[in-house]
Amino acid sequence: MKQIYKVISFSLISLMLSFSLANASSGVFKLSHDLGFGKDTNLDAITKGRLFQVVIMTQNRLVRKNLKGKVTASLATKWSANSEANEWTFNLRKGIKFHDGSDFDAEDVKYSLMRVKDPDIGSPAKKSMSSVTDIEVIDSHTVKMKLNTSFADFPLLLTDYRLRMIPSGSGDTIGQTGIGTGPFKVATFDPEGTTVLKANPDYWEGAPGVAEVHVIAIPDGEARVQALLTGQIDMNRYVPFSQKKIFDGNKKFNVSVVPTGNWRGMVMRTDTAPFDDPKVRKAVRLAVDRQELVDLVMGGAATVSCDTPVAPSDQYRLKMKCPQDIKKAKKLLNEAGYPDGFDMVIHVSTKEPTWPTIGEVLQQQLAKAGIKAEVKMTPSKSYWKETWMKKPVAMTRWNERPADSILHEAYHSGAKWNESFFKNAAFDKNLSDARGELNFSKRKKAYQNAQKTLWEESGTMIPYHVSKLVITSSRVKNLDDVEVFSVRWHKLKVTD
Repeated sequence: MKQIYKVISFSLISLMLSFSLANASSGVFKLSHDLGFGKDTNLDAITKGRLFQVVIMTQNRLVRKNLKGKVTASLATKWSANSEANEWTFNLRKGIKFHDGSDFDAEDVKYSLMRVKDPDIGSPAKKSMSSVTDIEVIDSHTVKMKLNTSFADFPLLLTDYRLRMIPSGSGDTIGQTGIGTGPFKVATFDPEGTTVLKANPDYWEGAPGVAEVHVIAIPDGEARVQALLTGQIDMNRYVPFSQKKIFDGNKKFNVSVVPTGNWRGMVMRTDTAPFDDPKVRKAVRLAVDRQELVDLVMGGAATVSCDTPVAPSDQYRLKMKCPQDIKKAKKLLNEAGYPDGFDMVIHVSTKEPTWPTIGEVLQQQLAKAGIKAEVKMTPSKSYWKETWMKKPVAMTRWNERPADSILHEAYHSGAKWNESFFKNAAFDKNLSDARGELNFSKRKKAYQNAQKTLWEESGTMIPYHVSKLVITSSRVKNLDDVEVFSVRWHKLKVTD
């Protein structure tokens, strides 16, 4: 009998060991980043220079969007509001530890979110968090967030990809350590070389499928494509659609097209002549054939946008049509004092692979309205510091955010990263009214009124929201076919 027990025990141990080995983290997953902020690149999610390719794998949010785009639990397990929706209570997940071994609790939540509002940090997310006046720690795993207005969509705001939880008091070091509660830990941070992440075996959703992640700095878009072709990296989410044919039918690669709320655009500074005149700005935007840009630049894989930054799938998106109208564009230019058109320079770079092509197509389209556009290439490495928000006209790109977040952050008069320097009191009031409105229909109307103002007066021409061409090497398995901030990175695996 004892011998039988020994055999059974040995078999169970072998089975458990086999299961453990089968589910152990293994292999190295390699991806790139564009070194967008040079030496200022860091691991503090709320700063301008955050390296999001790392942050999204090392730090969690309180809530996130699931694969269907709905708000779901992460480090918060449930939440509720008072009758006026100006106080929100969040219950936190228990037993969670940071990478440094410390416990995650309510104090960390208060610290992580309130520091976004710190004027000394100057976070781009500050405007989005402006409604939060205080966060009260109820107990070790419960917080109450107090707002200065009713805000029925507040949990949606917290899905912002920058609002990550970090240890209380770690603000001075988080930019280098990247400590969080995520599936991967930072082993080596080298923003201009290779940053190495190691699997977190104690991750609350289960140990990651890969043992290491290498995030490699490759500033140039074409160089990133070559790195994918030669096996230096395993994934590129920025391959131009014009190069899709290189990968189609090639068994060495997986090809996926993912609709997103990410957008590309051309920014005209509204504080600089001639773009300080709303008629000039609208004339430029009316001269653009957006569908032609979608077809020529994106190979049809994008959704036309009438200068609204709100994602096509967002419940507050304003649906409208905006065909090219050269006759009206010329009329507006004549009224603005430019009967013969004017000259402008569009600054582009290969920081975003599609920018040069967009610039060339715009050059041809604007010419029809008498606008002579020169497309000027600028250095990729210094683009965000020396071109963006500096030159009168430059290209831009933004990742998807909830409607309230992107409208505040990119256009509100008081927003730090209001790249077009747009100021409109009626627009600001609509945003304020929307936040405080508990009735969904009225709230939707206020957000859409704000978007109507952008169509009439905005300094940013947004031709489309992109569908992302995501290319991975065939060794990559279990990658969620969704926008990057909803990917469950712990499930990804690689095979050799």
